[in-house]
Amino acid sequence: MNLQGVNKKLYLNFFRERVPTRNGYGDALVELGKKNKNIMVLCADLTESTRVHKFREAFPDRFVEIGVAEQNLVTVGSGLAAVGKIPFVSSYAMFCPGRCWEQIRTTICYNNRNVKVIGAHSGISVGPDGATHQALEDIAIMRALPNMIVVVPADYEQTKKATKAIAEWQGPAYMRFAREKTEQVTTAKTPFEIGKAQVLKDGKEVLLIGAGPMIHECLVAAEELQKQGIKAMVINCHTIKPLDKKTIVAAAKKCKRVVTVEEHQINGGLGGAISELLAENHPVPIERVAVNDRFGESGEPDELLVKFGLSSQHIVKAALRVRKR
Repeated sequence: MNLQGVNKKLYLNFFRERVPTRNGYGDALVELGKKNKNIMVLCADLTESTRVHKFREAFPDRFVEIGVAEQNLVTVGSGLAAVGKIPFVSSYAMFCPGRCWEQIRTTICYNNRNVKVIGAHSGISVGPDGATHQALEDIAIMRALPNMIVVVPADYEQTKKATKAIAEWQGPAYMRFAREKTEQVTTAKTPFEIGKAQVLKDGKEVLLIGAGPMIHECLVAAEELQKQGIKAMVINCHTIKPLDKKTIVAAAKKCKRVVTVEEHQINGGLGGAISELLAENHPVPIERVAVNDRFGESGEPDELLVKFGLSSQHIVKAALRVRKR
């Protein structure tokens, strides 16, 4: 890939080996556990799938297997936070926050408890597991909660950094990540700060804003647009709440056209958050690339990205459309 216009301080090797983002979560927990004895991990019978088995093996006295009882999972986490622990509660995003949203709202957010809610296997890239396990609404229901922040890391390295960052964050936090192996677009040296978006590629004609594994698709789309003579800026908006107002508004002013990209429902997610921000501060034409108000289905992850209109080709088409507005 031609890296012209790319911020090489943020990422270096575009086509490195694919690695599941969830591995970054598991590895970071072990590192955190060595440094802070207040770190605890709770799981709802999905220990290996969420990669918390590494923490269980290293610190069995600080690991709690709740079983298939997500409401108990988060309320026990809230109780542990009340006595000074830093609990990470882990399950599939469809079940946590999906199944236990009211308990998160009442026992964690209402009391402003220092609980870290982790939603694994989010988005349609879960693949063959199908619609019942493909969380496409979790960002919407979590960013609406007072006191809750929402973080969506792009790859393995960023998931490690995000896990450590939310451990330091005082208050409720939600982080979602995918199941499938993901292209690595950042490195161990790439900085990470909650609420600070990253400009991965500079441009002035259209702004592509993505989160999670969709950042790779944004970068591929930007390269294709470059071949067509269109200079696209790419922003990794890994924190959806709180948004980086300064960076996003400045980029929208420069590019004058915006495309948001996410592995989530078109309503209430990243696209909704960006639309709200720009409507209040600097209105510009926006196209939203997302799952268009429908449920997922079984299939191979890469095939589903195409079928649901989330591939780099669809991002290119959205960028061309928005430039005509």
